[in-house]
Amino acid sequence: MNFLVKICGVTTPEDAAFVSKAGAGAIGLNFWRGSKRFVEDARAREIVAAIPKGVLRVGVFVNAHPLVVTETVTDLALDRVQLHGDEKVGSWSDLPNDQIIRAVRVYDEASLKEAHAWDPWAFIYDSHTEGYGGAGELANWGLIAASGRRPFLLAGGLTPENVAQGITVTKPNGVDVATGVESAVGVKDRSKVRAFIEAAKGAAARAGLPVG
Repeated sequence: MNFLVKICGVTTPEDAAFVSKAGAGAIGLNFWRGSKRFVEDARAREIVAAIPKGVLRVGVFVNAHPLVVTETVTDLALDRVQLHGDEKVGSWSDLPNDQIIRAVRVYDEASLKEAHAWDPWAFIYDSHTEGYGGAGELANWGLIAASGRRPFLLAGGLTPENVAQGITVTKPNGVDVATGVESAVGVKDRSKVRAFIEAAKGAAARAGLPVG
């Protein structure tokens, strides 16, 4: 896969249109009510309508019932499902593997080995924090570089200032960011978005990763 920049926690159609134009390859919409970036289905429909063809529409779910997830995917025509909770692999047989992004909150080698029971389209390796992500804390880059299974996106505490270093250390297939490109929770900062995407794609190219 070509190197992918995913901007997560998008909450407005305006931000969706902007980050797409700025070069993001995927946009994440959060359907977990415990998130400060949660969007209702009606709002999500407006956001999805603002995402151009060629940019992946990713629904982020945390411990949701599989039927709820599949209904949302169908209703909103989502391209990928990001499972970011404590979901068990056997409960998701109705979703094709190539539609699933499995998030892993990395804290030790055992957390990685347990997650590797999955065979998803891609993993997201995130920091292990209270709740389920979005805290802006760095993941364990060394452990991910040594033990991570591919393809994967690096997440957790990434910013325009440190994303190049994270890519150099871990050699991911992409990166995922929410907090690091915001001016307030759920509000994307245009200068940060541009700087992040430029830094990420530049570092990926220098690392020899395929950048589309």
